[in-house]
Amino acid sequence: MADADAFAPPPGQRIRPFLPLLFAALLLFPACRRLQTRSPAAQPRPVTARGDLAADERATIDLFRESSPSVVFITSLARRRGGLFRIAEIPRGEGSGFVWDAEGHVVTNFHVIQGASSARVTLADGSNWAASFVGAAPDRDLAVLRIFPAGKTLKPILVGTSKDLLVGQKVFAIGNPFGLDQSLSTGVVSALGRSIESVTGRQIEGVVQTDAAINPGNSGGPLLDSAGRLIGVNTAIASTSGSSAGIGFAVPVDTVNQIVPQLIRHGRVIRPQLGVTLADDAVAARLGVEGALILSVSPGSGGAEAGLLGTMRDDSGALVLGDIVTRAGERQVRSSDDLIAALEERKPGDTLPLVILRDGEERRVEVTLSAAP
Repeated sequence: MADADAFAPPPGQRIRPFLPLLFAALLLFPACRRLQTRSPAAQPRPVTARGDLAADERATIDLFRESSPSVVFITSLARRRGGLFRIAEIPRGEGSGFVWDAEGHVVTNFHVIQGASSARVTLADGSNWAASFVGAAPDRDLAVLRIFPAGKTLKPILVGTSKDLLVGQKVFAIGNPFGLDQSLSTGVVSALGRSIESVTGRQIEGVVQTDAAINPGNSGGPLLDSAGRLIGVNTAIASTSGSSAGIGFAVPVDTVNQIVPQLIRHGRVIRPQLGVTLADDAVAARLGVEGALILSVSPGSGGAEAGLLGTMRDDSGALVLGDIVTRAGERQVRSSDDLIAALEERKPGDTLPLVILRDGEERRVEVTLSAAP
């Protein structure tokens, strides 16, 4: 058998055939690098002309330019003791708002400023101003602040209506989600007539539902229609994570336009009243009552003049139920909340027709509403 090393070169000559190849590679390497750096693919690409923006894009851009100067950033402050004799104000929360009028009134959610000792308002131009508290309607999650920005011309937001909204029409939310000021999100009206719970536990009715992204910090900001008009105040989201899940809610502008002028004028909502005290719904339910059960009637009130009767006990001590309101105006009344909601659609001096049950018989009365103290 031949030796396995018979065809191998002598030890000293084994690498000599590779020396010319190695030398050639070293000579060619710089040339390869020059070819690579001079490749046309490494040069800036020519820019392709875009053409005109689409009509809906231009409309959205114009809407933001026109409306964003009306939107503000709100920082609520709380007092904290910083030492034995020192009290400091520190940021408590953040939210959005919008300029209501040229006098400096700013509308936001009540929960944005709830529990705050003071607040500051940052305008779209970045200027920051101390705000004074004007009034609030916690049941509707609305509040009004006022600023006095010296030398500034404020741009009030355009006000629309919510009663004629349609599911599917475009909406736009401008606010400060997560503190990122002047952010725009778009969507549609995804549902109407929703009810959500306010911070007081009362129901806010007629709420607008939208899929426009609403996140923490958007609260109190405007929801606009495609004409740039206010149609709602962004107030809540339905989410398991705390961030937008595509279901946001806005207090309808018709409610806002009814309440805000009262807050500016009186600092509170002037509610109309029947002049009666209603039973708690849980008590009424235990008594088998469906409707608003009247416990008592104030002497000299509109309810007393209309002949409404309250609950009492007879000579034997048996409970005699008072009148049960089952309808107020066009609204069916199943609870005291329903009757209160019907009252809030009226104003003092209005006449409210009622349908009541008395001794099992249905009766109709009309009550002239007075102002609640």
